[in-house]
Amino acid sequence: MANHDSELLSSVADYYSDKLKAYGRTAGGVDWSGEESQVLRFDQLCRIVDDFSSFSLNDIGCGYGALYEYLEAKAGGLHYTGVDISSDMVESAREYYAGRQNARFEVGDEPSQPADYSVASGIFNVRLSSSTEEWERHIEQTIEVLYRSSTRGFAFNCLTAYADEDKKQDYLHYAIPEDLFGLCKRKYSRNVALLHDYDLYEFTIMVRK
Repeated sequence: MANHDSELLSSVADYYSDKLKAYGRTAGGVDWSGEESQVLRFDQLCRIVDDFSSFSLNDIGCGYGALYEYLEAKAGGLHYTGVDISSDMVESAREYYAGRQNARFEVGDEPSQPADYSVASGIFNVRLSSSTEEWERHIEQTIEVLYRSSTRGFAFNCLTAYADEDKKQDYLHYAIPEDLFGLCKRKYSRNVALLHDYDLYEFTIMVRK
């Protein structure tokens, strides 16, 4: 595991391990409300992929590997690496997808090697007791991981600061879309897209290299 905010990540890993134990290999097991919204979320993230006939992808915060299953149904040639800070999640994925030659799963917060694309779904949402400043620093560090672990582009999602105030939860982080869009434009690429039109309390940012 890369050595940044190890205590912060340990708490988050425990949180998701508990969700997996409670709900199993379901959307609830990675703290989503349901399968339909999970697929909609994947639809947005995977718009970063230009050609589904053959590509490699790092899934940072892969959980039990739901995105791999989604991509298997769409992709011609796929080389997938799932990475998660929860060893319980990785163990579940390894057991379920045992024998799949085009997939591997690693414990950590950074892939062992770059891929065409890197994506992160939901990993910026649960900040628990971390301060906003600590969590925003963690997000920026992880976007840097997405950048250096991809050769063609990367995508990630966040809960939006534009969510209804009465729906917000204290332990969750609601990001300002314009701030992260600006960060990616200034630091990573001229080709950045902000998707905020798919009826969830969140947004997706895609960065093409």
